[in-house]
Amino acid sequence: MDPGELAQFLAERPPFDSLDRDDLTAVAAASKVQRYADSELVVDAFSDPTGEVFVVIDGQVELWNLDATGEADEIVPPGGVFGFSAMLTERPMGPRAVAAGGATVARIPASVAAPAFASRRGAAFLVESASVSRERAGGSPSYSLVDDLIVRKPLVVGPQESVGEVARRMTEEDLGCAVVMDRSGPLGVITDRLLRRAVLVEGRSADTPAEEVMDAAVPAVRTGESAVEALLLLLDREADYVLVTSRDGDVRGVLAPRDFAISPTTAGVALHERLRRAESVAELTAAARGVPTMLSELLARGLASGRVIAVYSSMLDTVVRRSIEFVFRAHDDLDVDAFTWLSLGSNGRREAVPSSDVDSAAAFDDSVTDAEIDRYRAAFAEVQAVLTSAGLCVDDHGANAAQRLFARTNAQWREAGQSWLAAPEQDQGAMLTSLMVDARPIHGDPALPAVTRTVGDLRRHPGTMRLLLQESLARRAKGRQPMLHLLSRRPERFDIKSHALLPVVNMARWAALSVGSHTLPTTERLRVAAGSAMLPDDAARILIEVFEVLQRVRLRYQLRQVRSGERPSDQLVLRQISSIDRSVIAQAVREIAAVQRRMDNVAHYVPVEGWTAPEPAG
Repeated sequence: MDPGELAQFLAERPPFDSLDRDDLTAVAAASKVQRYADSELVVDAFSDPTGEVFVVIDGQVELWNLDATGEADEIVPPGGVFGFSAMLTERPMGPRAVAAGGATVARIPASVAAPAFASRRGAAFLVESASVSRERAGGSPSYSLVDDLIVRKPLVVGPQESVGEVARRMTEEDLGCAVVMDRSGPLGVITDRLLRRAVLVEGRSADTPAEEVMDAAVPAVRTGESAVEALLLLLDREADYVLVTSRDGDVRGVLAPRDFAISPTTAGVALHERLRRAESVAELTAAARGVPTMLSELLARGLASGRVIAVYSSMLDTVVRRSIEFVFRAHDDLDVDAFTWLSLGSNGRREAVPSSDVDSAAAFDDSVTDAEIDRYRAAFAEVQAVLTSAGLCVDDHGANAAQRLFARTNAQWREAGQSWLAAPEQDQGAMLTSLMVDARPIHGDPALPAVTRTVGDLRRHPGTMRLLLQESLARRAKGRQPMLHLLSRRPERFDIKSHALLPVVNMARWAALSVGSHTLPTTERLRVAAGSAMLPDDAARILIEVFEVLQRVRLRYQLRQVRSGERPSDQLVLRQISSIDRSVIAQAVREIAAVQRRMDNVAHYVPVEGWTAPEPAG
């Protein structure tokens, strides 16, 4: 096949159909067309990352996508493309390709192939092809957050900085764009294309301020959000870039289609979309039962355990929202917009694992009567039933929106929160305060629940703060002796949640409240509260490290249980975990106990006003 014929062949097949004629000619000229005999190896990208993309011209090629052993995962027909993941990531992540009955394959160098994958149509092709290949292989697709796609800091320029200076800095740092930002936050983006149009086409001076040239309509997402949703936003807007910002408005990164293209995790769009677009309870629950398998795959592929846990919490949110929608479709007399659904506990903090209960509460508009709330509670019980059928853990007698204690109007919640602050020792006030401090709205008006604002004002109630601290330390003290004995004696069961993780969660919650922070994840609470007399920087650092280590051990253990057909549990059978993990747990427990003892001492000898660091700005 000559270069002209190859160019015509590629022009009819994605993602190369996104290239113009000149680029296609360059691709064809640089490519090598090679014939392979039956069973001949085409490439093994598990051994070495390849600098090429492969297109089947005729015949078929067998692919191994997950590993290089066993039966082939898929067969690539004429026009099929493979090898792009390893090429773009420059990592040995497969596939292994072997000719099946003889095949002709075009080998296209990365330098000329990459633009096809960096286009918007190329990014869409990668999502679709990755999802399809994973489903053919019988595995669950991967998933990711936008945080995982950021590989370098963005270039930030001021609105009055000249376009000439912006162009110089972009060239020096080898970046395709710059973020225009002032004290209020990001204003827009300047790209190579915008610079060329402004200077070469419109004839603007190099002294033109950046704000006059920038694209102010660039889409933005926040850290912690789904990479799939960000990619779909970018494609829907037909934008060149999407900004990634923190919740306080700082720019953390800028993502282009190529950034999504080089991430193998975008294949998670399949499961995400199955959950989000499920047309029935049966479809939703069937998809939800595949989530643990997906988590195992993410962990095996090297995604940090904290990220895997955040993904799981995000998936739970989607399952809960869809369950609410399905149940309320059958209740025309109930207004699905009359309440806000709050996730509590570990899912509220985005720290849920397969054993975690799906705790919840509901805050209603003040116009909803008590009699109407009872009808809503019956519907909430149906929601809980759907969640149970999806394989999630729901305690019917625990903290859930179907219980009267956890379904109130906004005014009732406000009144209850104020009474807990005034007398936390009465009517489970301290326990309920701790629960509601972790509340996170996932359905309805996020501004409705007054209780989260009320109980978040604990900093101004030193008596209640002292009681909550004492309760946290008392719980921890009761768990300390069993922990050390269990880990030093013959193999037994060890409750990693009660005896190790909850003490850290409780201390972190208290510490965050002491500095007036409303952040939810445990590690973020520890970071924002670090630097006080009660929680010095080194103590916060230690707790962050041990919490992450314990969560990793916990998650791995529970996913092994799921694979074995067991119900996930926080009760670790110590003989079933490695000696290294037992040693890690023992050391973590000692570190937690040491911080607890120090906090206990400070509480006795330092006045309340000396416990906390200054309230963080903003």
